[in-house]
Amino acid sequence: MLTELVRAFFLIFAAEMGDKTQIIAMTFATQYRVKEVLMGVFLGVFLNHGLAIVLGRYLSKLIPMNWIQLIAGFMFVIFGLLALREEDVEDTKNKKTFGPILTVALAFFVGELGDKTQLTAMTLSAEGNYPFFILIGTTLGMMGTSGLGIYVGSKIGEKIPDVFIKIVSSLVFVFFGTLKLYSWLPKQFLNPLYGIIYFGIVISIQIIFIRGLILRRKYINNSPMREVAATLYIQTRILNKALDEICLGEEKCGNCSGITCIIGYTKEMLKDARDNEEYYVKENIDFTKLIKKDFDKDKVIEALSLIIADYIRYGTVKDEKFIINQIKGSLESILFGRRFKFDGNLPKYLKQTREIDRHLGESLEQRINMNLSITY
Repeated sequence: MLTELVRAFFLIFAAEMGDKTQIIAMTFATQYRVKEVLMGVFLGVFLNHGLAIVLGRYLSKLIPMNWIQLIAGFMFVIFGLLALREEDVEDTKNKKTFGPILTVALAFFVGELGDKTQLTAMTLSAEGNYPFFILIGTTLGMMGTSGLGIYVGSKIGEKIPDVFIKIVSSLVFVFFGTLKLYSWLPKQFLNPLYGIIYFGIVISIQIIFIRGLILRRKYINNSPMREVAATLYIQTRILNKALDEICLGEEKCGNCSGITCIIGYTKEMLKDARDNEEYYVKENIDFTKLIKKDFDKDKVIEALSLIIADYIRYGTVKDEKFIINQIKGSLESILFGRRFKFDGNLPKYLKQTREIDRHLGESLEQRINMNLSITY
């Protein structure tokens, strides 16, 4: 049984390397959390290949393969157009668990209908003795290739604006959908007139949606960190790494003080925010009452400079209960013994820090300027 599982894994993994589904996994990873994309991929592929293994060679007798391919083609074009739609913040929040997962799952389920991997799963099930282990093997094979795409996509997502990501995602889906339609549409529909009508409609819809995205970004008042949960997730992930660098660890610190330590408390607060996707605390935290240790000031300055640089790039969030403001306050408490308000006026902010400690204020200014000079 393990032989059939391993064989199924390697056949699917080899078949999907560089295939469209790997690219689609990458584009999804630039929009949603990695955990959600992985769960969606698993669910979609498991159901798709499960259907293939259950039906086996009888599927092609029930539904002609050309119809399956045509349906998949149209669905991919629809996915591409819907990728350009802007969701309301509240709607996204209400759908935060099921929306992305089911979206990814549906895309992979439909995208693999009639594809070579589904046909491979059907062939393996017809000649194998352990269909469940074949299903696990084919699913893991798809997860392996998709995981590579997701890793690349999550790295790209740290540096590319979300509007550009949406446009690229749309183009990817429309391209593969059009390719399927071109390969499986009856020849009478493959003439220049129908082609002009098709591309005219698709491009017009894309232009309308893209224009809406750009206008929304132009006139929006809130920080993109509040508007786009995925962007906020990436930024908090970077901050999490910075906080790990600041933490002294038990080797230097002795027994960990946990949430009574200012960094320990900040890390736990950030973890809860990221796990629950709830980026506002219930009440302001008085970090001056928490234990402060001999933290590396340069590392604290680096973490604080990341926050200030992002606020200058994207705009500030006035609510002090916003998680990034809370982290900013904890870092300021370590460096200066108090927290400051930042309204986007950098000279004013730096003047306040220099009045407390000139050296630390000047070091912070240098790090902020260095981070602002980096092109994202």
